[in-house]
Amino acid sequence: MAKAQQKISFLDRLKQIGMVFSYTAKRDKLFVPLVILATALPLISFIVLFALIGGLVWIIIGVLSGLLCMMVVLNLRSNKAMMSEAENTPGAAVSIVEMMRGDWRVTPAIASTTQYDMIHLVLGRVGIVLIGEGNPQRVRQLMGQEKRRLSKVVGSTDIRDLIIGSEEGEVPVSKLRTTLLKMPRTTSAKDVNALDKRLKALSSRPQMPKGAIPKNMRPPKGAMRGMRGR
Repeated sequence: MAKAQQKISFLDRLKQIGMVFSYTAKRDKLFVPLVILATALPLISFIVLFALIGGLVWIIIGVLSGLLCMMVVLNLRSNKAMMSEAENTPGAAVSIVEMMRGDWRVTPAIASTTQYDMIHLVLGRVGIVLIGEGNPQRVRQLMGQEKRRLSKVVGSTDIRDLIIGSEEGEVPVSKLRTTLLKMPRTTSAKDVNALDKRLKALSSRPQMPKGAIPKNMRPPKGAMRGMRGR
């Protein structure tokens, strides 16, 4: 039986918020001014109501509203800061898809080069999506090779491709999640499971190395003639 997930204490939660706050403040110059503005406006508004109408409840509502607005700004600006930093980080696309809700099955770097060009495979209700990171020209070449290899086992299943980048026809890291969610659902849950098994079987097949066979792996002279005579 799996252990119950450990609950995070209130102090640990505050520490997490503090770390996110510090991380965002270092990378976003507008963050602190926006937090001050978002917190102060509702607080001042309810203090004015308290002065005009009376009632301590307005002060409490003002404090709670200020905290809520601060958390909204923190969430929005921290996500933006993380996405901006991820744009120049190899493998960032994988992390984004893995954090998405729903049945998204990710296989990182099914093809790669020594220059950190990578092709990731994503399987879900949208079918198969190949996500490329790196130099667009090299990525397109890798993408074509993987499409030909996968088409042998996936049949009529859609194979879509996305290249991460900021140029025309490319998808910025910050828009990857939205792009995937907007894709039409063309594959049933049953077919996703079947495809997953096929793809795992394909990746587990040993592949023959390209080029000449090393001398220490070649059969001895005359061995092939002996085999034919049996």
